[in-house]
Amino acid sequence: MKNKEKWSGVFPAVLIPFKDDYSIDEPEFRKLVRWVASHEGVNGIVVNGHTGEIMTLLPEERAEAVRIAADELQGRIPVISGVSAEGSIEAIQHSQAVEQAGGEGILLMPPHSWLRFGMQPDSPVEFFKDVAESVNIGIVVHQYPTWTKPSYTTSQLLEMAKIPNVVSFKIGQRDMAQYEVDVRALKEHAPDVSLLTCHDEYLLPTLVQGIDGALVGFGCFVPDLIAELVKQVKNQNLAEANKVYDRIYELKQAIYKMDEPSSTSHLRMKEAMYQRGLISSSLARRPVLPLTEEEKQEISDGLKKVGLSVEV
Repeated sequence: MKNKEKWSGVFPAVLIPFKDDYSIDEPEFRKLVRWVASHEGVNGIVVNGHTGEIMTLLPEERAEAVRIAADELQGRIPVISGVSAEGSIEAIQHSQAVEQAGGEGILLMPPHSWLRFGMQPDSPVEFFKDVAESVNIGIVVHQYPTWTKPSYTTSQLLEMAKIPNVVSFKIGQRDMAQYEVDVRALKEHAPDVSLLTCHDEYLLPTLVQGIDGALVGFGCFVPDLIAELVKQVKNQNLAEANKVYDRIYELKQAIYKMDEPSSTSHLRMKEAMYQRGLISSSLARRPVLPLTEEEKQEISDGLKKVGLSVEV
């Protein structure tokens, strides 16, 4: 099942458009998936990520998001779905639902209870084994920041890499020293898995360490720029990569404000995509509240600064 080339490149984590009643807007979602996937260098789509507001979606809605995306793409590129669950039984149910809906992979997140209470040393690898044995699709390991309790150790990552259907790692240590340690260890001892940076807020510095691609929410917003950046880095053309990154940097300032992505940041990206005319509404599910007019203007100014048209 491991196929490094298949799981390399740009994997945008797409947002989810809602109607006024907070239900999934299927026509808008199809249009968005189609648009993101049309860009050269985009090798897969991730639904039900944090960008896609997984925490507010009901189980049947998560499966529906996979079904819609898979039906729209018809196997041209893989559809990966985030899986967030508090225990192995629930994670298995979600993962099997992804497979049944046409997904080719899951992005398996750590149980959120681990954020509060921590975890037993052997639990993470056993958690992945439990889920892996229940499905016949690829698994992407979601590595959390080093300072959080569910951040996996280097040895845990290497054990996960031995699981047959673990195909990739979304590496988000947000600690550059530990990031380098883990990247070097995985490249040496698990060369058949792909390594995807998820550091939207400092994408270029994490790409230059020989990473295979990027799994980022920002790829939903500017898939062309992210794909071009990855291409130039892979070609070892740092001068051109910096030119592309200069544009991405200005957009990061407008949307993320130099912070790592958060629920508010995802809302700001939704607003930016609405202003660009890429989706028909920036509505997010409560308890996330609408942006202020001042915040919306900041985003508009940021888009104009880099030459992106604002249609609303």
